[in-house]
Amino acid sequence: MADSAVSGAVTAQTALDAVQRYPREAIAIGRRVLAAGHPDADERSTAERAIGLALRELNDLPGALRHLRRAVRIAGTPRVRALAQMSLGYVLANAGRTVAALRAVTLALPRLTGADAGRARMQRGVVLHYRGRFDEAVRDYDIAVEIAQREGDLLLEARARNNRGLLNAHRGTSRDADDDLFRSAAIFSRLGLDLAAADARWNIGIAAGQRGDVAGALRGFATVDDEYRRLSVPRPALLLDRFELLLSVPLVDEAVEVATSAVTELRRRGMASDLAEALLARARAALLAGDLDTATGAAASARARFRRQGRRIWAAFARHVELRAEFSRGTRSAALLTAMVRTADQLDATGWPSPALTTRIEAARLAEALGRPARAAELLAVAARAHRRGTAPHRAQGWYALALRRRLDGDPRGATRALRRGLAVLDGHRASLGATELRAHSGAYGHELAAEGLDIAVRTGTPAQVLAWAERWRANALRMRAVQPPQDPELATALAELRMVSTALEDALLAGHPVHALRRSQGRLEQRIRELARGVDGGARAVDGGGLVAPPAVHALATALGDAVLLELVAHGPRLRAVLVRDGRTSLHDLGPLDEALGRARLHRFGLRRLVTTGDSASARAGVEFATTALDQQLFDPVRRLLGDRPLVIVPIGALHAVPWSGLPTCAGRPVTVAPSATVWLRAVGRIVPAGPPVLVAGPRLPAAETEVRQLGAALPGSRPLTGCGATADAVTDALNGTGLAHIAAHGTFRADNPLFSTLELADGPLTAYELERLTRPPGCVVLSACDSGLSGVRPGDEVMGFTAVLLALGARSLIATVLPVPGDLTTALMLDLHRRMRAGAPPAVALAEAQRTFDTAGGGGAAHATAAAFVCFGAG
Repeated sequence: MADSAVSGAVTAQTALDAVQRYPREAIAIGRRVLAAGHPDADERSTAERAIGLALRELNDLPGALRHLRRAVRIAGTPRVRALAQMSLGYVLANAGRTVAALRAVTLALPRLTGADAGRARMQRGVVLHYRGRFDEAVRDYDIAVEIAQREGDLLLEARARNNRGLLNAHRGTSRDADDDLFRSAAIFSRLGLDLAAADARWNIGIAAGQRGDVAGALRGFATVDDEYRRLSVPRPALLLDRFELLLSVPLVDEAVEVATSAVTELRRRGMASDLAEALLARARAALLAGDLDTATGAAASARARFRRQGRRIWAAFARHVELRAEFSRGTRSAALLTAMVRTADQLDATGWPSPALTTRIEAARLAEALGRPARAAELLAVAARAHRRGTAPHRAQGWYALALRRRLDGDPRGATRALRRGLAVLDGHRASLGATELRAHSGAYGHELAAEGLDIAVRTGTPAQVLAWAERWRANALRMRAVQPPQDPELATALAELRMVSTALEDALLAGHPVHALRRSQGRLEQRIRELARGVDGGARAVDGGGLVAPPAVHALATALGDAVLLELVAHGPRLRAVLVRDGRTSLHDLGPLDEALGRARLHRFGLRRLVTTGDSASARAGVEFATTALDQQLFDPVRRLLGDRPLVIVPIGALHAVPWSGLPTCAGRPVTVAPSATVWLRAVGRIVPAGPPVLVAGPRLPAAETEVRQLGAALPGSRPLTGCGATADAVTDALNGTGLAHIAAHGTFRADNPLFSTLELADGPLTAYELERLTRPPGCVVLSACDSGLSGVRPGDEVMGFTAVLLALGARSLIATVLPVPGDLTTALMLDLHRRMRAGAPPAVALAEAQRTFDTAGGGGAAHATAAAFVCFGAG
């Protein structure tokens, strides 16, 4: 009898010990205890507790609660009942029932001593953490660590340190957080608790993200994701941590997707506490995406759930999102101002400074709009203190508040100085991001500061200052010297696998076969590639050895321009303006309503595209002529006298990056160079073209490409052709290194959702822009005779993403590419003429303009005109 009792108790404890190592095995062991005859009450309670906690690890909260309530109910001794109550409190907190959770854990405390009391303290800390009572939670965690060290209980110490580290990471005390989390992970690993160690390492990633180390956090998350897959343990709540990191960049579209997935998954699993946070995440992402209805609805739903759960601080956070959405809608009322100030104070008082700061700045703007400048100044003075500490975006917001305060006080010079300091902080943050994609998206943080500085410059009527402010924010990712990605074999393998899967997908689509599995594989590989690329450290070796490139002075631009004119377009509120640089002098011009220019540009592109894709017709030509005239007059009439017949360097804004410029009368036949910024153009001008022989590439399924490369080979002696099965991705990227001129004729696809997955089709599948980032010696001039190869995704700050951005960032001097589809049979003649002129010594922009004029005037109708207009010279020209 005694032996049987000992065996039952040992087995029940074995089940409990297996919970974090092998939760499914823990459930099986616990069920064996319950099924084995008639174990005593404490054995049954311990087995039920083990099953409940294991179900919690597997995210089955309803099942976990059933077993833990049963564990409390059937326990025989006060100690075992208290231990069951402690575990029940923990899972109740996970389910969002924090009042009941706190009651259960507090009832358990008086009946426990030693290490048991330490575990109860730790669990109460978790519940207090959920309720937003952070100081009390830290005190309980402190006591739990002290008890664990006194009792020699390594497992308790690791768990308490993990929880305390995570809380301190969120509160911004990263040094203490890192120490706790690293020690926790080490203890878990020493104890063989792989799942718990993975959780601690995930929390290390959270801490990295909280202090602004985005690349480090992404690397950490990617590594731990692999560990979770190996352990076959789902962690849906961790989607919220990924969301926070995506929003910190900000990668808004992905953040929206992740938040939506989290809501669906957590609702399905009944994880009420995490579901409320997921609804808040969806509201925050929708607010950034401009979806105000979703933001308001999701925030209101989250706030109601938080209030039912007794989580007042989280409810204030949700209220903050509701109020910001209302402000964004244009509401301007005293009631809204009062609510915003009250919410900001609540968030500040409970350790959430960043949302408090944003709300307080918007409240100040509201107060100013309501004619209460003194109140606005008071709010901005409090907000401006943030420039001293915190993450880079947080400090930059503080500098923005200080600039608004100084401008309110009638001190535009002081405001300008503060804005410059804020943008300098963001420059440092951007430099820490190695991935082109992350650098481009991070431009969103400088929008308010740059717009304020630009407004000051425009109102003072100083063209040079307007140019300087436009350059301070525009295409900053390309102002950074490119980071050379490491030769990561895992990334190379993933890119090769993506190429194979994409080829198989294309073949299956053409054959009418099912493609669902292939699409899933493609999606998984693309996600993996993004994660690996984003993990590049911004401190890694730069291609040309440095960091930030400062915007140029006017005299430096004038020297490089010579007889050419630079026209930099600038969005200023609802107006489109332009700064013109000519012979060392600058002038500022109003080009009319911004919306009209964008609308006319869309019509111009649509008309030219129609000529190429649906055929030439009188109505199509008439539509193109109307749109062309309207856009040309708006953009160039105000500056026509200053342009004369000089070469032109154009720095567009946003959607105007896709304009087929030579299709406009003012640009037709004129050497035109397009650049993301004046800074990028000046850098490109100073680059030396490599001396390697020309490389000529023909992609598959394009008969005209083979003809084009064969004829170009005859015109370019010594060139290296890559055609047929020899035109593989590896062969092409190897050949591009160090060549002076590269010409690629292939099918091209532009990916608006992620421009770095835009492709050129080669013999073994698509070559992505991601792969071009791995070039170590970029070519001097690249000609892409491929549809849409010159298109770019444009992010806040006129940050461009695609083949253009990658090649210019790496160090290519010039790129000639298309911003429209082009027919292969018409393109060959234009390309042959272009290369003959460049071989004769004409710079790329001059050669392209002359070839386009000859091609267009030789006849061929509207399709020939559109084909010629589709090619644009980017970079130095």
